[in-house]
Amino acid sequence: MPPAAGTPDDAVRPDTGDRGSLVDDLIHSFFALTIQGIALGAVYALIALGYTLVYGVLRLINFAHSEVFMYGTFATAWIFVLIGPGKDTHLGNVVGVLIVAFVASMIMSGLIALVVERIAYRRLIRNRAPSLIMLISAIGASITLSELMGQRAAISDWFGLRDNLSDYVSHPRDTYGMGGTTVNPTQLFKIGDYRITDIDIVVIVAAILMMVGLDFFVRKTKFGRGMRAVAQDPESAALMGVNSQRIVQLTFLLGGIMAGAAACLYMLRIGVTKPNVGFILGLKAFTAAVMGGIGNLRGALLGGLILGVAENYGSALVGTQWKDAVAFVLLILILLVRPSGILGEVLGKARA
Repeated sequence: MPPAAGTPDDAVRPDTGDRGSLVDDLIHSFFALTIQGIALGAVYALIALGYTLVYGVLRLINFAHSEVFMYGTFATAWIFVLIGPGKDTHLGNVVGVLIVAFVASMIMSGLIALVVERIAYRRLIRNRAPSLIMLISAIGASITLSELMGQRAAISDWFGLRDNLSDYVSHPRDTYGMGGTTVNPTQLFKIGDYRITDIDIVVIVAAILMMVGLDFFVRKTKFGRGMRAVAQDPESAALMGVNSQRIVQLTFLLGGIMAGAAACLYMLRIGVTKPNVGFILGLKAFTAAVMGGIGNLRGALLGGLILGVAENYGSALVGTQWKDAVAFVLLILILLVRPSGILGEVLGKARA
C-alpha cells in the first residue's frame, strides 16, 4: 500500500530517542534522503510557482492555490479509476494513462484557477480592494473549494447521478486512491546506497522541464513581457496597450497548470489524495516561495528543492513527527538572515 497523502518517504525513520543512532541513519541513508528530498522538493516548487506568479503580478497571496492543486490530484485519480489497469503494475505499463492524467490534471487545475480569479478576485482587483480584503476572499475561496470536493456525493445526488458516479463520489471525505492501481517503482541504477527508480526520474525531470518552460515563457515571449510589465508598473503597461485583465487571467492559468502538473507527479509518487490534501502541501509550497524569494520564479525552484531535502534530513534527525516543524523553522532561520528570500528578485524586476 502507498503511504498516506502528505507523508514522507519510508526512508525517513521515526524518532527512536537515540540521537547517535539517528545521525548514523542519516549518514547511512544520505543518498536516499537526498534523492527523495529532491523529488519531494520538485513538487513543492511546482506548486510554489503559482504563489510566486500571482504575487509577482498582483502582490496577492492566493491561499486558494492549495485547493487548485487538490483538484488536480483528483483529476489524476479519476483518470486512473476510469481507464487505469486497476492492479499493481509498473510505470512502463501505464505511460499512456499517465500522459492522459497529466494533461487532465493540468486542465482541471487551470480551469479551477480561472474560476477562482473570476469569482474571488476580479471585482476586488478592479475596485482596488485593500490587501486584507483580498486575503479574506482567498481564504474563503480555499475553504469553499475544499468543501465542494468533500460534498461531491451530495452534489451528485442533486442531479440524480450518484449511482452512475459511485466510483468517483462515494466516501467523499475519505482518502481516495487511483482505482486500485498501484504504480510500483522499478530500480534503474545505484547512487551510493540508493537505487534510483523510474518514478524518481520521471518526477524530477518532468518538474524541472515544466519549470524551465515557464521561466522561458515569462522571460522570452510577448505574453511573458506583458506579465513582467504589469508586475512592474500596471499603469504604464496599460498605456503601452497591455491588457492587464488578460495578463491576470494568464497568470492564474499558468499557476494552475503548474499546480496540476505537481498534482499528477504527487499522485504518481504517493498514490492517494483527499479533500484537504492541499492544506499542508500548500503551506509548504508557500514556504518554498517565500524562502526562495516571493515573486521570483527561480527562487521558487530553489526554495522547493532546499525545503524538500532539508525536510528529509531533519526528519531523519529528529523524527518524522517533527517534519512539518523542520520546514517552518528553516523558513524562519532564512528570513532572519535574508528577509527578501535567498534570491529576493521580484517578477517585475526580472531580467529581460
